Amino acid sequence: MQHGYSRLGAVRSNGGSPPPSPRFRQGRNKSLSVGGSGRGARQNLVEKLVVLVISTVFRRRGVLLFAPLLYFSGMLLYMGSLGFDVSFKRIGHGGGGPKPPGSVYRSPQVFESLRPFMEADSNETHNALMRAWKPNIRQVWKPCISPTISQAGSRELPESNGFLIIEANGGLNQQRLSICDAVAVAGLLNATLVIPIFHLNSVWQDSSKFSDIFDEDFFIDALKNNVKVVRQLPEDVLQRYNYNISSIVNLRVKGWSTPAHYLQKVLPKMKKLGAVRIAPFSNRLTQAAPSYIQGLRCFANFEVLRFAEPIRLLAEQMVQRMIKRSFAAGGRYVSVHLRFEKDMVAFSCCEYDGGEEEKWEMDAAREKGWRGKFRRKGRVIKPGANRMDGKCPLTPLEVGMMLSGMGFDNTTSVYVAAGKIYKAEKYMAPLKLMFPHLETKDTIATPEELAPFKGHSSRLAALDYTVCLHSEVFVTTQGGNFPHFLIGHRRYLYGGHAKTIKPDKRKMALLFDSPRIRWEHFKRQMKDMLRHSDGKGIELKKPSSSLYMFPVPDCMCKEEGRELEYSNTTTLV
Repeated sequence: MQHGYSRLGAVRSNGGSPPPSPRFRQGRNKSLSVGGSGRGARQNLVEKLVVLVISTVFRRRGVLLFAPLLYFSGMLLYMGSLGFDVSFKRIGHGGGGPKPPGSVYRSPQVFESLRPFMEADSNETHNALMRAWKPNIRQVWKPCISPTISQAGSRELPESNGFLIIEANGGLNQQRLSICDAVAVAGLLNATLVIPIFHLNSVWQDSSKFSDIFDEDFFIDALKNNVKVVRQLPEDVLQRYNYNISSIVNLRVKGWSTPAHYLQKVLPKMKKLGAVRIAPFSNRLTQAAPSYIQGLRCFANFEVLRFAEPIRLLAEQMVQRMIKRSFAAGGRYVSVHLRFEKDMVAFSCCEYDGGEEEKWEMDAAREKGWRGKFRRKGRVIKPGANRMDGKCPLTPLEVGMMLSGMGFDNTTSVYVAAGKIYKAEKYMAPLKLMFPHLETKDTIATPEELAPFKGHSSRLAALDYTVCLHSEVFVTTQGGNFPHFLIGHRRYLYGGHAKTIKPDKRKMALLFDSPRIRWEHFKRQMKDMLRHSDGKGIELKKPSSSLYMFPVPDCMCKEEGRELEYSNTTTLV
């Protein structure tokens, strides 16, 4: 208990002052009611009271355990006598007084205010889809694999040092990350990579194997000159471990480990045991790595990993249907990754316009999905602060207003990539009103076509990924692995430019909190945001950045001497 009263322990009492009497308290109250010099007098009285209480505590050791409480009570009383106002607010949860700008969801009110102007403007302006990207550069980036990859591929692979087994967890694109990094590590260690095992994630609940999502034969064949890949361990190795892969030693590799760590710690174990396992294997390789490692990552992600044939064939049909339905814009369409599923809204701890019913539903969803994580001691939920900080998922209404402000008119074809939208009937209605040519995988594909993919979230995500990949404009609304990989893949396909709108959600929170905002001002802010996304479309990878999002310059080469021309491609990967 020493720490509980350590500050008081430094105090030494010199006298035997008696405890305060009722007469003393009455005198204090009287002094507080007197004006003029009463402030100095009551400060002295409070100081004396604090000293007297502390002295009493140290004279009577039997009440020593109450010392911290008495001390802090005295300090608060002292601060109150000096006129300090101490108050505690929970942003976004009731309380009096005005809320900070941008902390409250007022987008529906803003929409009702601006709706007449939006509808009138939509009939007069040209569709921004035809002029969204305005590159003024003479330099284009084209896909190319590191020379070290092609040189290594021209030679016969040396004898393997052993087998590398990894376990990929998470959803589609977290699995993609693990696979590509595993290829790079296997190349570094001159190991034979066993087809990655997919862990059944408690959130995604997808039992798909590697071959259900990716083209396994193509993967093995495409890597044969750089990394040897096998579907399973050979019989003699399996026999050594009693046909139980979990018996193989699992090396606990730290996140973002360097190539040197793998060479010094993992390789000796592999040579000694013949096979090692790393599970889980997400984010286990540093972003900054030698060119050979980066080249293998590029090769694996952009050239080797392609979806399994059933996914690829249906995705191709979906892309073609979107192009056909976008005839008014020359086959161009907008894709939106809309993260407004119930679990995402719950995890964000943001509040919308559902009142107590929404709060109850979100509390229940958080408890079901994260079992007490949000009720831990000291955890404070601040919906208002989250909104001001740009951490709240954009609603379908906000996405529609943003696109309208940027100049996309109501003839624009919009593809929405999402899971099950929270209260879809309510929240999707205004987006469909603004953009009647709106499609999802459930409208662009038939129930019979989607039937084999139902219940498999990663396979459904692969369909969304492909349709978004080939859109003229991609809109990301909440971050995560899906846009992370998609933005980089689009840069790889489109001359280094992402062709992606990444909204400034902090600024949008302020704009959507102003029901009296003028349409012209709103439009100007949205078009500035579009120009900013255009300007940031081509970015070079920084040492600590992800190659999968920033493939320039590790995965691409300069192509000088011609204008960058944007065109919608239908070549599927």
